[in-house]
Amino acid sequence: MPIMPNKPIMPISLIMPTSPIMPIMPKKLKLMKQKLLFLILIFLPLFSMAQQYTNSYSKAEFKSATKWAKHNAPWTKNFTKGKPNLVNMVDFQKQYTKNKAQWDALFEWLQKTDLLALTKGKHDIPGTTLTASVQDDTNKPIAERSSESHRRKIDFQFVVSGTEGFVLLDHTDAATKQNCEYNDKKDVIHYDYDPSKALINETPFPRFNIFFPGDWHVAKVLTSKKDQHFRVIVVKMDYVD
Repeated sequence: MPIMPNKPIMPISLIMPTSPIMPIMPKKLKLMKQKLLFLILIFLPLFSMAQQYTNSYSKAEFKSATKWAKHNAPWTKNFTKGKPNLVNMVDFQKQYTKNKAQWDALFEWLQKTDLLALTKGKHDIPGTTLTASVQDDTNKPIAERSSESHRRKIDFQFVVSGTEGFVLLDHTDAATKQNCEYNDKKDVIHYDYDPSKALINETPFPRFNIFFPGDWHVAKVLTSKKDQHFRVIVVKMDYVD
């Protein structure tokens, strides 16, 4: 079932949308379905809904990771420039615990760096093997963007100006399937999917998304905003088994 409200909804702690989510649907149906789904969202178990679009975990793991993040995640401590938007907290807890030094270095660099003053392109993050890609880009229709997921890297994407549109694919839909072999050199897999089942999230600055291997996603998708331009900082973090 597509997620259709065009107003902010309560955060989902497994995946945390803190900005509007939109459907791909005819405009004349938008208001009616928006009101209906808003009521559904109030009563629908948020845990179950979230797991349509990300890795599936038990309720106990979900609860534990949510509690852990409130007191241990970098954005609850020294990082004050932004907040999480779409983040699987169970995956983040696992990866942060296994690779704390790299994650701390990332957030420290983001905190200390004037991200709007950076030139477009690649920038090494001192003291690490990480590279930040500064992208000034424009959202486009979903048909013009490719879906993807990764195995060795985690996509960290921090919107620092404007609003970027993102899509998460529905894991439970039969139409969602891998359409190519895994490209080891590029660390990427692409997918076929039904756009009507996609969850589309508008990510405004200063919010960041973290896409783990179980988050099959599309970036730079058209939003409801008049201005489709944005700046995003993309960093490929190591995925630790």
